[in-house]
Amino acid sequence: MPRRTDTLTVEEVQARFEAWRQKRQGRTAIPDELWSAASQLARRHGVNRIAAALHLDGGKLKRRMAVAGTPAKRAVPPAFVELIAPRTTGLAECTIELEGRRGQLRIHCKGTTAAELATLSRALWDAVS
Repeated sequence: MPRRTDTLTVEEVQARFEAWRQKRQGRTAIPDELWSAASQLARRHGVNRIAAALHLDGGKLKRRMAVAGTPAKRAVPPAFVELIAPRTTGLAECTIELEGRRGQLRIHCKGTTAAELATLSRALWDAVS
């Protein structure tokens, strides 16, 4: 089980870097775990001191610390999504014809809803009846 980097000493991290340098083949990149340990130490003891002790480029260590210190941004799903119905280009048109004992009523409307027409026709029919 790996140790937590906030409890490591400079000597322990130096030993880990030396062990990694002994085992590496070619010019492989320093593992993120070692960079993380070095960054933690640099926050406590200073970038220049740790870079010198671990034989690291101070500028690169400083950049890694800046990237590690920035919290990762996660995509947050929206809490509310507004859906807007598309506007119709033409106006709805309809005709209502009513027939009763006393006569007929014909209403031709453009751009009104069915509920508005029903209310209007009921009011007119009741007034006539």
